[in-house]
Amino acid sequence: MTSQSDKARVFEALHAKSETFIIPNPWDAGSARVLQDAGFKALATTSAGFAWTLGRVDGEVSLEEKLVHCRALSTVTDVPLNADFENGFADAPDEAAANLVRVAEAGVVGASIEDWSGSEIYDFDLAVARIAACAEAVAKLPYKFMLTARAEGLLRQTSDLDDAIKRLQAFAAAGADVLYAPGLKSLTDVEAVMKVVSKPLNVLAPFMPKVTLAEYNTLGVARVSVGGALAHFTRAATKSAAGKLISSGSFVLG
Repeated sequence: MTSQSDKARVFEALHAKSETFIIPNPWDAGSARVLQDAGFKALATTSAGFAWTLGRVDGEVSLEEKLVHCRALSTVTDVPLNADFENGFADAPDEAAANLVRVAEAGVVGASIEDWSGSEIYDFDLAVARIAACAEAVAKLPYKFMLTARAEGLLRQTSDLDDAIKRLQAFAAAGADVLYAPGLKSLTDVEAVMKVVSKPLNVLAPFMPKVTLAEYNTLGVARVSVGGALAHFTRAATKSAAGKLISSGSFVLG
């Protein structure tokens, strides 16, 4: 089994390369093994996909459940694992930072922290303070932990691109290693962000399904994730197969 320190070094190196990498999102230990065996160099959890495995919707998972989930995925894989850590399961900067250290101890070597509380976007100053506290906390770990700061306004339809860029720039200055604004909907938007940020950028691919990896690479995007898309695809395929079983009694499910 690859050590956490080795995974951390690999993960940091992936972000330093000039080539864009795909970081797919498994929803359980089995899917994590499938994606690792397919050849992906790093994985990231999905809050929506994990919630689905528990029969819930995104945002209904507890901190303790998230920690168990991350431990399970990190234990069965040898590639770096990044946690979708939502808002850090706390509003206060110091509490979110303490929880972030706990998920690091569960075996992940990176995590994203959102500026979305679950019901509203955090005030700008509080959002920045949260990232600063998280960056300070993980800097004390015995390996490099890649902190991703997420500006959620575009995804939640509560802000425009200018506001998202303002937040990403502030998050970078506060110590984030990777920047992420889910909801970018065009290469023009991606290019606008790339021109004004100094840290690696993660892009959520499902909003631009026709854009290729080569096009992201041309713009200098560090990594591309798929969020809950693979989990939703699997759920849809299961639902379709179940419908065939009920309607026709056929066992040809493909």
